[in-house]
Amino acid sequence: MDIRELKKLENKRKMNKGYMWALFCAILWGIWYIPGTIIWAVPPFDSMWVAIDATHGGSMATIAVALLISAFNALTVIAALLIWNGYLGKFGEMKRTLKEFHPCSKWFFLASIFGGPIAILGSFIAIGFIGAGFAAVAALLYPVIGSVLARQWYGEQISKRAWMGILVIIVGGLTIFVGGAITEITSGSINYIGYIGGLMAALGWGIEGAIAGKGLDIAEPDVGITIRFIGEASIYWIILIPIFALVGYPMFEYALAAFNPLSIIVLGFAGITFGYCYVSWYKSFPLIGVGRGQGIGNLYGLCAVIFMYLFMAQVPAWTVLVGGALCVLGSFVMISEETGDAESLRGE
Repeated sequence: MDIRELKKLENKRKMNKGYMWALFCAILWGIWYIPGTIIWAVPPFDSMWVAIDATHGGSMATIAVALLISAFNALTVIAALLIWNGYLGKFGEMKRTLKEFHPCSKWFFLASIFGGPIAILGSFIAIGFIGAGFAAVAALLYPVIGSVLARQWYGEQISKRAWMGILVIIVGGLTIFVGGAITEITSGSINYIGYIGGLMAALGWGIEGAIAGKGLDIAEPDVGITIRFIGEASIYWIILIPIFALVGYPMFEYALAAFNPLSIIVLGFAGITFGYCYVSWYKSFPLIGVGRGQGIGNLYGLCAVIFMYLFMAQVPAWTVLVGGALCVLGSFVMISEETGDAESLRGE
């Protein structure tokens, strides 16, 4: 066997490992929507919504509760990731990465802006206004954004087959958003803020993936994702929640009330599933590229719909199911090229 064949075989092994990590991400991400839905009915978040609804209206109540849930989600993810990094003995690497701000950690802090207050908060807003099924499927457009940006910013290769998959995902996204909006308009009402939340999730996760791909050129995924969530938690607890509190929302009162056994269990479940989902997601990028990693990770939408039906008996609207099926089909088209033929993830 010559050097070229050995290189091709090693590349195939690397990409198969990357696909495995991306599949783990999809499964854990789909499970996350279960605690992400349950937490809305758990004290004090249920009573928080009622209290704010009485003074500021239902829409602002939903946004304020989504913000506080997102902030706690970030904290529980950090706890899970610190345990993970401690087990791997990577605290020294984390300290080194934090010190290297300009070439390395700045990318993860930038990713935290798009992945946290835009993507994750947007997803919780979509859950609050429309439902978990819509929230999960609405973000399935994100591989399109991630793939295009990764190509533009650092030359990540996109094959013709991957472009075909991107077009199918776009059609699926239009079915989810436009089809769903038309259905709601004909029924006399539309939760437009929920649709904005879904769009925030798709844009945020797509941009985050492309940014994180740059940081992962230097940093280890386990460390990089922890820094990214530290950045997200800082944005919530230092900037956004104090702003909401200053304008009259009882954010800190209900934040303290959230330290009760039931909410800690549900939030802990969310932190574990989402934390290790993100670890898997970031580990896939250096192995198979942002476009492919996001493409196979897109199966989380299918997983979420299945888990929500099995455990919570929730069935999304037909536009969500059709659009989601198209997005999953597009993801399979994106990743279906022969892995051994892709000798480089990026252009020369």
